[in-house]
Amino acid sequence: FSLARVAGEGSDLKSNTSDIKEVRKVSDHVVDIETKAPFPILPDQLSTTFMMSKKWCETNQATRPVDRRKGIENAASFRSNGTGPFRLRERQPNVRTTFVRNGNYWGKIEGNVQEVVFTPIANDATRVAALLSGEIDVMEPVPVQDIERINGSANAKVMVAPELRTIFLGMDQKRDELLYSSVKGKNPFKDKRVRQAFYQAIDIEGIKKTVMRGAANPTALMVGPGINGFVPDMNKRLPYDEAAAKKLLADAGYPQGFEVTMNCPNDRYVNDSRICQTVAANLARIGVKINLAAETKGTYFPKILRRDTSFYMLGWTPTTYDSHNALNALMACVDDKGTGMFNLGAYCNPKLDQLTKAIQSETDKAKRTAMIKEAFEVHSADIGHLPVHQQALAWGISKKVEMVQLADNFMPFKWINLAK
Repeated sequence: FSLARVAGEGSDLKSNTSDIKEVRKVSDHVVDIETKAPFPILPDQLSTTFMMSKKWCETNQATRPVDRRKGIENAASFRSNGTGPFRLRERQPNVRTTFVRNGNYWGKIEGNVQEVVFTPIANDATRVAALLSGEIDVMEPVPVQDIERINGSANAKVMVAPELRTIFLGMDQKRDELLYSSVKGKNPFKDKRVRQAFYQAIDIEGIKKTVMRGAANPTALMVGPGINGFVPDMNKRLPYDEAAAKKLLADAGYPQGFEVTMNCPNDRYVNDSRICQTVAANLARIGVKINLAAETKGTYFPKILRRDTSFYMLGWTPTTYDSHNALNALMACVDDKGTGMFNLGAYCNPKLDQLTKAIQSETDKAKRTAMIKEAFEVHSADIGHLPVHQQALAWGISKKVEMVQLADNFMPFKWINLAK
């Protein structure tokens, strides 16, 4: 039931099951899964495909997945369900979400936390003040400029570590005319010269130094170290070069630049809105006027997931720790089977698409690694997206909290302890 449900229209995880031919029940605790072709990363895919109670879903009219793009939700979004260590008690979108300990959990809960309450606080300064005053116990992310102050406080500290997430910028490369631009009758982002001009106009080292206070690793790839298939030798960015960027724009037919709206969250990634502000300032120097639309993640993601954007920011951590995840979700051509689900600008190169499909079924490790490298070469040559950096994890926690920090930024409640 759960695998069939996740394959439904609108599901964010639809591509996880697209190569499954049939699922057969053997016993109460055993199922056989037959795939359409060899699928060596199936166990990794299934680890992020969560099990749901069929009876619960039928009782609560939630047999179909929600569709964030269309604003379609059901009881699965708001009522208690699932088999994890914590259960959903309450969800008020953009206001509060409450989880409570599941007394019937099948596994072991090592922590002592009884209740977890998520409260969105969009403003950085307000979040930090709430942590320092003891109003909240955990905050994420911590603005890098506040790390030293929090660590110097009596009640809180910051856990810092490298993160697997890659922050990047995407552009609408499908529409014949951008939704939000001064250019009419054509789409400048369909021209590689424009994409490259944007790339070379961004002062990535300046962002690292002034915005991120050194807590970032600039990248030329859509995955970072720690992800299977990462190619260190390819991780070399095109040089920051305003003059070259201006010439590229002029050669593409935009000597005076143009105007375009950039969508950006202001409470999802480390210093996200400040990064976008800096990018806007960089692009202004080559004649591109950015109308920056920054908003809370609660409204930002439904908007861009509908592809209601011309230029946007996104962060991605391959949940399988494998490059195929990023290729399939972010770079492959969009189809109705879930491929390219988060390729929001609809970048498409048939060669990369072919490689992505082959990578999914290839069982020879050396051949598979070579194909991943080739796929990244295709994407880099196209300048399909504008990679920015891998940010550092920065969690602000009360000194009475003990928790485990994972490189994928997951925060398992069952491992959190709160001093009494």
